[in-house]
Amino acid sequence: MLEISGLAVNYGYVRALTGVDITVKKGEIISLIGGNGAGKTTTLMAVSGLVEKQQGRIRFKDKDITRMAPDKIVQMGLAHVPEGRKIFPGLTVYENLIAGTVGNPKLNKQQIQGLMEENFKLFPRLKERLQQGGGSLSGGEQQMLAIARGLMMDPDLVMLDEPSLGLAPIVVEEIFELILKIRDLGKTVLLIEQNASMALSIADRAYVLELGKVIMEGPGKQLLNDPAVKHAYLGV
Repeated sequence: MLEISGLAVNYGYVRALTGVDITVKKGEIISLIGGNGAGKTTTLMAVSGLVEKQQGRIRFKDKDITRMAPDKIVQMGLAHVPEGRKIFPGLTVYENLIAGTVGNPKLNKQQIQGLMEENFKLFPRLKERLQQGGGSLSGGEQQMLAIARGLMMDPDLVMLDEPSLGLAPIVVEEIFELILKIRDLGKTVLLIEQNASMALSIADRAYVLELGKVIMEGPGKQLLNDPAVKHAYLGV
């Protein structure tokens, strides 16, 4: 589904990523964990075409997208739900959801309605607040709206950047349950998450980033029980 090879990204004179290699197979949940400044968000932004790449190659569905424009990458079936939700606070929940369909111009009215109903099953609270302004929702509801908006383009790969950030523990559990349900719908998920314990517990595989490099990779459950990972990221 996604192959990142030798990826290097600079911010001015600062190297944010140094030769990152990551592979995401169809139907997997892949988690990227690491401390602040490790390069996790930069990796997703590079995949989406939002930052310039100094070196390396990115392939999505067997096509080289390294130099492709962001809108073309989206149209290939890649949804990026950014850190901080980035919903449209002045639009209603319904209007936010419809905005998500812009990423897939091939959708017809019937398909859009089908995606809407699919999202209502995943996020019943959004259906209850359909005409409510996005900015009036709680933090957890805004995060659900951000994810649902990404799903409205019917993507093959969903990239989630810190979906649990700033949310109450009970809402965090709900978000992670939703991520598993999204995978069950046939989507592939690339997840960035500060809550390393939760991220590793649902991941098929995971990568640990440190100072712009992958320093460890393996099955999620294996890394969850790794002494070095426990010490550095799980506070054990």
